Amino acid sequence: MRAQVRFQLSVMMFLEFFVWGAWYSAIAVYMSSNGMKSLTHWPFTANAIAAIVAPFFVGLIADRYFATQKVLGTLHILGALFMFITPSLTGSPVLFILSLLAYNICYMPTMSLANTLAFHQMTQQEKQFPAIRVFGTIGWIAAGLTISFILVSFVPRDTQPETTPLPLYLAAAGSLLLGLYSFTLPHTPPPAAGKKVSARTIIGVDAFKKLGSRSFYVFLVSSLLICIPLAVYYNYTQLFLENSQFRNIAATQTIGQASEMIFMLLMPLFFRRLGVKWMLAVGMLAWVIRYGLFAVAAPETVTWMIMTGIALHGICYDFFFVTGQIYMDKKAGVEIRAQAQGLIVLVTYGIGMLIGTQVAGKLYNSFLQDGAALSLLQWQYFWWIPASFAGGILLFFVAAFNEKIR
Repeated sequence: MRAQVRFQLSVMMFLEFFVWGAWYSAIAVYMSSNGMKSLTHWPFTANAIAAIVAPFFVGLIADRYFATQKVLGTLHILGALFMFITPSLTGSPVLFILSLLAYNICYMPTMSLANTLAFHQMTQQEKQFPAIRVFGTIGWIAAGLTISFILVSFVPRDTQPETTPLPLYLAAAGSLLLGLYSFTLPHTPPPAAGKKVSARTIIGVDAFKKLGSRSFYVFLVSSLLICIPLAVYYNYTQLFLENSQFRNIAATQTIGQASEMIFMLLMPLFFRRLGVKWMLAVGMLAWVIRYGLFAVAAPETVTWMIMTGIALHGICYDFFFVTGQIYMDKKAGVEIRAQAQGLIVLVTYGIGMLIGTQVAGKLYNSFLQDGAALSLLQWQYFWWIPASFAGGILLFFVAAFNEKIR
C-alpha cells in the first residue's frame, strides 16, 4: 500500500472517531444541564437503534449500487446537518432526541463503510489494518482533549464546555469536514454489485445455525447481557464525573481510550497464555472491579480509584469485545465469516446496547428525586448494581462456557 493511500486512510479513521467521540462523551452532561436529566439514556438508545438499521442499509443498498467513498461522504454531510440543528431543539426533548436518531442513522453505516474502503486498498489486512485503525482511537482521544482544553477557551469562566452546545457543533464540523474529504479518497466500487444479498445473510441466520453449540449460545447470551453494564458506563460516567467535581470530563474519559490502545498491543501475549475463555472472563471481571472502584470512591471522591476504573476500559473492551470477534472468526469458516462478524455486532452494539440503554436509564431514573442530581452516596449505591450484575454474568459464563480455543 502506497504511503499516500496509508496517510489518506489514517486521516479518514482519525476523523471518523473524532466525530463520534466529540458528542458521545459530552451529550449526557449537556442534556442534564438543559432540563433533560431523566432522558440522557435516549441518545445512546438512538445509537443502538441505528446500529441495528445500519447493516441493512449497507448490505442491501450501499454495498450494491454506489461507490463506497461517495456514500461515506454523503452520509457524513447529511449527518453534519442533523447534528448542527440538534442544539436548537433543546426546548423540545422529543425533537432533540429524534434529531440525534436521524444523525445516528446517518453515522452508524459509515463505520462499516470506512472499514470496507480501507480493506479494499490493502493486500495484507491483518498486518496493515491495525496500523490504520489505531488512528481512530487517537481521533477519539483528540476529541476529548479538544473539548476540555480548547473549547474551554470559548465559554465563560467556571463553565464546563460539556454543558454547552460546543461539543455538538464540533461533531457537526468534523462530520462536514470528513464528508467533503471522503470524496477525495481512493475510488472503491460497490463490493457486492451483482451479488445476491438478503436480510437473512445480513443478520447472520446461517452463521447462527452452523456455529450452534452450548458454549456458543452461552457466549452470545453473555455478550448481550454484558452490554447492560457497558451502557451504564457510556451513559453515566460523564454525569458521575460532573457530580464528583471533575473539571475536564471529556479529557478524563480519554484515559479509557489510551488504555484501550495499550492493551490492544498486549493482547497477543495474553491470548497465548489465557485462551478465549479466560480472556473473556478477565474482561468481565474488569467490569466488576471498575464499578466496584467507582462505588467505593463515590462518597469521598477518591480520585485515583475513579481514574483507575476509567483506565480499566482497555481490559473491559479489548479482552471481551475484541476477543469475542476473534472467537467468532476462529469458529466460522470462510463462507460464513462475514455473517458471523455481522451477527456479533448486531447482538452487542445493536440489540444488547438497545436493551442496555433502556435498563440503564430506568436504573438511573429510579435514583432521581425531583430532578436533582444524584448525591455521591446515591452514586455509591448506583454503581454497586452494575458491579453485581457483571459479577453474575461472569459466574454464569465461567460455569457454562467449556470450549478451549487458543
